[in-house]
Amino acid sequence: MSLVVLASGGIDSTIMSLMAHEEGVTIYPLFIDYGQLAAVKEWQTVQQAYAKHDLPKPVRMDLSGYGKVIPSGITDPKMRLYEDAFLPGRNLFMLLAGAGYAYRMNASGVAIGLLSPETHLFPDQTEEFLKECEKTIETAMGRPIKVVAPLFSLSKRDVLRSAQERGLTTTYSCHAGGETPCGKCVSCLEIIHAKEGG
Repeated sequence: MSLVVLASGGIDSTIMSLMAHEEGVTIYPLFIDYGQLAAVKEWQTVQQAYAKHDLPKPVRMDLSGYGKVIPSGITDPKMRLYEDAFLPGRNLFMLLAGAGYAYRMNASGVAIGLLSPETHLFPDQTEEFLKECEKTIETAMGRPIKVVAPLFSLSKRDVLRSAQERGLTTTYSCHAGGETPCGKCVSCLEIIHAKEGG
């Protein structure tokens, strides 16, 4: 099996890549710049993390106009980072881009690092969403391309535990894009709550 892995440099996508690699899956890591505030820091981190763990070199796709035309708290510094975090269509947009790359690389699927749907905040983080994406992608591409979420049965605590077991420290999971995590965005708060046992 071969997968295009949507790689952000964050802990979820990096663990997903490590797990797939350990299981002998051929991976094609794809970093998508969709105009996020953290794009520069994420791209630096994803390259460092994948090199450190002997994973395939990520490819960068520049689609930054998306976040400029459709602003949200994670793409526009004038908006609220947490309250306005939802970027409409982000996961659909990234899965479509990943599926297009999978088509060209003749990969069998595209993987996204979504966690347990029990903790989802947005409509594009559910099992129904993934199933509908897969159907739409097959229609659009003219052939089946699997849409998989290998971490879907895991919580953030599970992911943190898995990262610790693998010695994974070179990740960046903050929507603000600063040198140090802001502690206020959705991604930072998920990690903080997981560490606190929430």
